[in-house]
Amino acid sequence: MMGDRDFRSVIDNAIDSIRKETNIEIDASDIQTIHLEEVIQCLRRSYYDRVDPKEIESGGGGGFNDIFSGLLHKSQSAIQRKDYAHNDINLRGQADMIVDNIVILFRSATKELDNPVAHDILYLNACMWIYDKADGVIVYLTADKKDTTFSISRNKKMFEEIVRRVTVLHDLLKEERVPILEPSEQCSYCQYYERCFIKRKNSKQLNIAEMLKFGDKD
Repeated sequence: MMGDRDFRSVIDNAIDSIRKETNIEIDASDIQTIHLEEVIQCLRRSYYDRVDPKEIESGGGGGFNDIFSGLLHKSQSAIQRKDYAHNDINLRGQADMIVDNIVILFRSATKELDNPVAHDILYLNACMWIYDKADGVIVYLTADKKDTTFSISRNKKMFEEIVRRVTVLHDLLKEERVPILEPSEQCSYCQYYERCFIKRKNSKQLNIAEMLKFGDKD
């Protein structure tokens, strides 16, 4: 708190506003269309997002890449979302850019990476099949303007796993059955954490004035 203004609240509200503007539009009632973003993450999280959604807590981790990609997808030069048909289900995805028949994804990073993030590989590989391209590149950009680039060729078995997850999520939505747990580091900042594990414990926060007041008693 600075003066009479709560700047933390202002920042949180601004981030929430950007997130809402850049979120992909998913019709929860259309279970014949499954979005790529839904199947590269925990299926239980994607299920709750459709069936019983809960707002992401302000300051929750893992959100900036979603905002970053969302801004790219909203730009005038954005590639259109495209469907890949599997039986009677459509897998819908969107590349950030396609140049010389190469699918390109841009992601943010806090430092230069030695290896690409696993779910980014899954996303890029699926995009290569959706857009029928053989090669792809992930570009990680840091705040100090450094970039790390990884190139991959499309992999059929990896894509078959994505298609399997599409079918699983579709069937569970149709049958109204909650997916099994898929524990990962993302669980710690998931808005559905308490539905899967235990109630979060909130530690008490002391401000400087309280600490000084406490000290005066000794």
